[in-house]
Amino acid sequence: MTTPKKELLFLALGGSGEIGMNVNLYGCNGKWLMVDCGITFADPQYPGIDVILPDLQFIEERLDDLIGIVLTHGHEDHIGALPYLAEDLGVPLYATPFTAGLIRGKLEEEGNASRVKLRVIQPDAPFDLGPFGITFVPMSHSIPEASALLIDTPYGRIFHTGDWKLDARPVIGSPATPDQLAAIGKDGVLALVCDSTNVFNNDASGSESDVLAGLMDVIGKAKGRVLVTSFASNAARLHTLGKVAIETGRKLSVQGRSLDRILKVARATGYLKDFPDTIDAEAAMRLPRDKVLVIATGGQGEDRAALARVANGQHPISLDQGDTVVFSSKQIPGNEVAIGRIQNQLAAKGVIMITDRQAHVHVSGHPGRPELLQMYKWMKPEILMPVHGEMRHLMEQARFALSEGVPRAVVQTNGDIIRLAPGNPTKIGNAAVGRLVLDGDVILPGDGSTINERRKLGLFGQISVAVAVGQRGMIGQPQVRIQGIPVEEDREPFLDETIGAVIAAVKQGGRDRDKMREQIRLATRKVATRWTGKKPIVDVLLIEA
Repeated sequence: MTTPKKELLFLALGGSGEIGMNVNLYGCNGKWLMVDCGITFADPQYPGIDVILPDLQFIEERLDDLIGIVLTHGHEDHIGALPYLAEDLGVPLYATPFTAGLIRGKLEEEGNASRVKLRVIQPDAPFDLGPFGITFVPMSHSIPEASALLIDTPYGRIFHTGDWKLDARPVIGSPATPDQLAAIGKDGVLALVCDSTNVFNNDASGSESDVLAGLMDVIGKAKGRVLVTSFASNAARLHTLGKVAIETGRKLSVQGRSLDRILKVARATGYLKDFPDTIDAEAAMRLPRDKVLVIATGGQGEDRAALARVANGQHPISLDQGDTVVFSSKQIPGNEVAIGRIQNQLAAKGVIMITDRQAHVHVSGHPGRPELLQMYKWMKPEILMPVHGEMRHLMEQARFALSEGVPRAVVQTNGDIIRLAPGNPTKIGNAAVGRLVLDGDVILPGDGSTINERRKLGLFGQISVAVAVGQRGMIGQPQVRIQGIPVEEDREPFLDETIGAVIAAVKQGGRDRDKMREQIRLATRKVATRWTGKKPIVDVLLIEA
């Protein structure tokens, strides 16, 4: 299928069946609307890669039908791909002021801000894009101006939650009230497209206001320097830590580029006006140990973030015996090893560490089961469609919604094309999906030849063989170089045997150069396999003399 007919379609190109890299498409009357365009972060499966982008091949083949990209909020897994992909998509971006400020900064860093149209929309200000009527509905989350989208179509209304929670006492922003949300449901909602991240949590997320007391207690009792690490985008947590610094009589030092960016955009858009003045690292180190509070990036174990450099002694801020580090965030699954490595470095220095297991220093930005249930009651959707989760999260939210009286639940994953209306929700096709990687300044297929070669190099090592040949055969000795071959102290005898095998292979190859090259490759790998049990990559260079 090329173009949506008189129907309402949904298609996830990222974020369904995984947490991160959210890209959702709605199709209606010949047009497609994109909601969010995010990244995810690489794991060891992608050696040398930090950032993974969604493969947007499906919509790139239909650019004439794409009418815009609407952004729910400013987290990386919702906006992070825009600097790399938005220019080629060639349609306007629509975001609230704070989110737009973050996007603009990213586009400027990439050097394409002048070539991407970015339109700022005020919350609660409806606007139309083709067959879609869209309203940003303010929600509570861990970043300012997180918004659900109320999407009006000729076939029914969608309430696309984005990332959200319920917070009766938010620190920043004014989320929609229960009465406002209930009014949306009273007017009719065809489908609730809903965040599934915390569906296994039996308790509500809790209020950001409650974290103030926990942080005040921990930091108030601390004897030495205190460093708090949290998600840089959590402006509400920054606000809380600013109050804690004032109340505990500590000067505040902020370390990390992403924190600087959030502070700049927040102040420019009317947030964090009461945040205390900050001092640089050198000034912080001159203060008495109990008079400084540092906020730093790196709570997820990122190698180049401020906390990692503090832990390994490569940062102007230093921590010693009796100082305290507070992890005011939750571990993202997959980051346990990286976080553990930093925590072990800090422990070796005698640093005291506090996580959400020891004290109430963090609340989630996603809804637990009580909040999900309340949303079902307000929206009264005909269909529940879980997104923003791995398959176990999506399936569990579908089961939960059905058990609580939602008439239908549709579990889809990346690439499933779902017709929501007219008629019963039905899967009608599959779209190509995949991953791209940002490798330096180049975007590559996540499972293309470059990354596959890199995986093989990491797993098996590499051997280079150079042989000079002339009309009468080999000239001189073959040259063999090895990388990552596990021979260690046996390196010299291994090389001697390999060279002997290469000489024998040259004689077997005769005058056919291609045959000779292949004989050398096979002979070299056979020796390596016998010595190591591995089958390394073997590159053969024949030099005609």
